[in-house]
Amino acid sequence: MKKKTTTTSEPEGLRRRLTELRHALLKLHKALVDSEKVGYEKTMGQIPSPNHFLQLLTKDPWFAWLHPLSQLIVAMDEALDADEPLTADKVEALVRQSDLLLVVQESSDGFSGHYYQALQRDPDVVLAHAEVVKLRGPRKG
Repeated sequence: MKKKTTTTSEPEGLRRRLTELRHALLKLHKALVDSEKVGYEKTMGQIPSPNHFLQLLTKDPWFAWLHPLSQLIVAMDEALDADEPLTADKVEALVRQSDLLLVVQESSDGFSGHYYQALQRDPDVVLAHAEVVKLRGPRKG
Protein backbone atom coordinates (compact mmCIF):
# COMPACT_ATOMS: atom_id res chain seq x y z
CA MET A 1 0.00 0.00 0.00
CA LYS A 2 1.43 3.36 -0.98
CA LYS A 3 1.58 6.10 1.63
CA LYS A 4 -0.90 8.89 0.97
CA THR A 5 -0.96 12.15 2.79
CA THR A 6 -4.08 13.87 4.04
CA THR A 7 -5.52 16.52 1.77
CA THR A 8 -7.18 19.68 2.96
CA SER A 9 -10.53 18.47 1.58
CA GLU A 10 -10.42 15.44 3.87
CA PRO A 11 -11.97 15.84 7.34
CA GLU A 12 -9.32 15.57 10.03
CA GLY A 13 -8.82 12.17 11.62
CA LEU A 14 -10.58 10.07 8.97
CA ARG A 15 -7.41 8.71 7.41
CA ARG A 16 -5.91 7.94 10.82
CA ARG A 17 -9.10 6.17 11.97
CA LEU A 18 -9.28 4.01 8.86
CA THR A 19 -5.55 3.28 8.90
CA GLU A 20 -5.65 2.21 12.55
CA LEU A 21 -8.69 -0.02 11.99
CA ARG A 22 -7.05 -1.54 8.90
CA HIS A 23 -3.89 -2.26 10.89
CA ALA A 24 -5.93 -3.94 13.66
CA LEU A 25 -7.83 -6.00 11.08
CA LEU A 26 -4.52 -7.08 9.55
CA LYS A 27 -3.35 -8.28 12.96
CA LEU A 28 -6.64 -10.11 13.43
CA HIS A 29 -6.34 -11.65 9.97
CA LYS A 30 -2.82 -12.87 10.76
CA ALA A 31 -3.95 -14.35 14.08
CA LEU A 32 -6.82 -16.13 12.32
CA VAL A 33 -4.57 -17.43 9.54
CA ASP A 34 -2.00 -18.68 12.05
CA SER A 35 -4.74 -20.35 14.10
CA GLU A 36 -6.28 -22.02 11.06
CA LYS A 37 -2.86 -23.20 9.88
CA VAL A 38 -2.32 -25.01 13.20
CA GLY A 39 -5.70 -26.71 12.89
CA TYR A 40 -5.10 -27.59 9.25
CA GLU A 41 -1.71 -29.14 9.98
CA LYS A 42 -3.11 -31.16 12.90
CA THR A 43 -5.79 -32.56 10.62
CA MET A 44 -4.12 -32.77 7.21
CA GLY A 45 -0.40 -32.89 7.95
CA GLN A 46 2.41 -30.39 7.67
CA ILE A 47 2.24 -27.82 4.88
CA PRO A 48 5.42 -28.39 2.84
CA SER A 49 6.25 -24.81 1.82
CA PRO A 50 5.19 -21.16 2.09
CA ASN A 51 4.12 -21.26 -1.57
CA HIS A 52 1.91 -24.27 -0.90
CA PHE A 53 0.44 -22.48 2.10
CA LEU A 54 -0.35 -19.45 -0.06
CA GLN A 55 -2.14 -21.74 -2.51
CA LEU A 56 -4.14 -23.23 0.35
CA LEU A 57 -5.07 -19.77 1.66
CA THR A 58 -6.44 -18.70 -1.70
CA LYS A 59 -8.01 -21.94 -2.98
CA ASP A 60 -8.62 -24.51 -0.25
CA PRO A 61 -12.12 -24.66 1.27
CA TRP A 62 -10.54 -24.95 4.75
CA PHE A 63 -9.46 -21.29 4.54
CA ALA A 64 -12.29 -19.95 2.37
CA TRP A 65 -14.15 -18.50 5.34
CA LEU A 66 -11.33 -15.95 5.77
CA HIS A 67 -11.91 -14.40 2.32
CA PRO A 68 -14.53 -11.82 3.43
CA LEU A 69 -12.04 -10.39 5.95
CA SER A 70 -9.33 -10.28 3.28
CA GLN A 71 -11.75 -8.48 0.95
CA LEU A 72 -12.62 -5.91 3.62
CA ILE A 73 -8.93 -5.13 4.15
CA VAL A 74 -8.48 -4.74 0.38
CA ALA A 75 -11.46 -2.34 0.28
CA MET A 76 -9.79 -0.28 3.01
CA ASP A 77 -6.52 -0.28 1.06
CA GLU A 78 -8.35 0.93 -2.03
CA ALA A 79 -10.09 3.71 -0.10
CA LEU A 80 -6.80 4.85 1.44
CA ASP A 81 -5.02 4.76 -1.95
CA ALA A 82 -7.79 6.40 -3.99
CA ASP A 83 -7.14 9.69 -5.75
CA GLU A 84 -10.26 11.26 -4.27
CA PRO A 85 -10.23 12.31 -0.60
CA LEU A 86 -11.74 10.09 2.05
CA THR A 87 -15.21 11.05 3.21
CA ALA A 88 -16.85 10.41 6.55
CA ASP A 89 -19.50 8.34 4.73
CA LYS A 90 -16.88 6.11 3.10
CA VAL A 91 -15.01 5.52 6.35
CA GLU A 92 -18.23 4.84 8.27
CA ALA A 93 -19.34 2.39 5.57
CA LEU A 94 -16.09 0.46 5.97
CA VAL A 95 -16.38 0.51 9.76
CA ARG A 96 -19.95 -0.74 9.42
CA GLN A 97 -18.75 -3.55 7.15
CA SER A 98 -16.36 -4.62 9.90
CA ASP A 99 -19.26 -4.49 12.39
CA LEU A 100 -21.38 -6.72 10.16
CA LEU A 101 -18.56 -9.14 9.41
CA LEU A 102 -17.15 -9.61 12.89
CA VAL A 103 -20.31 -11.02 14.39
CA VAL A 104 -19.71 -14.00 16.65
CA GLN A 105 -22.35 -16.68 16.27
CA GLU A 106 -21.82 -20.20 17.57
CA SER A 107 -24.42 -21.91 15.35
CA SER A 108 -23.40 -20.41 12.00
CA ASP A 109 -21.69 -22.32 9.19
CA GLY A 110 -20.32 -19.10 7.68
CA PHE A 111 -17.75 -16.57 8.79
CA SER A 112 -19.35 -15.89 12.17
CA GLY A 113 -19.36 -19.58 13.16
CA HIS A 114 -15.72 -20.09 12.19
CA TYR A 115 -14.88 -16.83 13.92
CA TYR A 116 -16.62 -18.03 17.08
CA GLN A 117 -14.58 -21.24 17.01
CA ALA A 118 -11.32 -19.34 16.52
CA LEU A 119 -12.13 -17.08 19.47
CA GLN A 120 -12.80 -20.15 21.62
CA ARG A 121 -9.51 -21.88 20.86
CA ASP A 122 -6.92 -19.14 20.42
CA PRO A 123 -6.07 -16.34 22.86
CA ASP A 124 -4.15 -14.47 20.14
CA VAL A 125 -7.39 -14.20 18.17
CA VAL A 126 -9.19 -12.92 21.28
CA LEU A 127 -6.56 -10.20 21.82
CA ALA A 128 -6.63 -9.13 18.16
CA HIS A 129 -10.45 -9.09 18.24
CA ALA A 130 -10.40 -6.86 21.34
CA GLU A 131 -8.14 -4.37 19.56
CA VAL A 132 -10.49 -4.19 16.58
CA VAL A 133 -13.52 -3.72 18.83
CA LYS A 134 -11.77 -0.89 20.67
CA LEU A 135 -10.95 0.91 17.41
CA ARG A 136 -14.35 0.39 15.83
CA GLY A 137 -16.00 2.32 18.60
CA PRO A 138 -19.51 1.77 19.90
CA ARG A 139 -21.85 -0.20 17.67
CA LYS A 140 -24.61 1.74 16.03
CA GLY A 141 -28.12 0.44 15.59
